[in-house]
Amino acid sequence: MKSGGFLEVFSLPTNRQRGILRLGSFTFPCALGRSGIKHTKKEGDGVTPTGSFELLNVLYRADKGPRPRTALPVDVIDREDGWCDDPAHSAYNRPVQLPFPASHEKMWRDDRLYDIVVVLDCNMYPAVAGKGSAIFFHIAREDYRPTEGCVAVAPQHMRILLEHVGPGAVMRIR
Repeated sequence: MKSGGFLEVFSLPTNRQRGILRLGSFTFPCALGRSGIKHTKKEGDGVTPTGSFELLNVLYRADKGPRPRTALPVDVIDREDGWCDDPAHSAYNRPVQLPFPASHEKMWRDDRLYDIVVVLDCNMYPAVAGKGSAIFFHIAREDYRPTEGCVAVAPQHMRILLEHVGPGAVMRIR
C-alpha cells in the first residue's frame, strides 16, 4: 500500500455509460452515470461529473467480505447509515443516521453496490445545494448497468485499486 495515487476515468466512445479506469499499469472497465460524463451536474440527473476528486475514505459491509486493504481511512457500514440527498436540508451531501426525515440514500443495501464505497470529494466542501450528492466510487452491478452518477467497478478490481492508493489519491473524471 502506498500514499496517493491518480485514477483516471474515461467514457467509451461507443457507450457513454461505460468507461475505463486506469491507475498506473492497471486498467479496468467501469460503469458510469446513466447520462454519461458531463461538465455540469445537478441533483438526480444521472450525470457523472467531470473533475478531479480526492478519495476521502472507504466504507464497507463487514458481513459481505473482509476489510479492504488500503492506506485510506476505513469504516464499517451499519444498518442505520444513510447519506442525505435533499438539497433543502442542512445535512445535504453528508452522512446521516437513520431514520432520517429528509430524502437520503440507504448505505446498507440489499444489492452489492455499497459493499465497498469510496467517498469522493465531490460537492463536499462546501456542499452546494442541487449540485449533486452521494457521488461515490463503488461496486458495479454484474452487467455494468449505469449508475446514478457514480463510478463503479467489479469487487475484485476495487480491492486491487484500494491496495494501491492512499491519502491524497485523486480520481480524475474526464
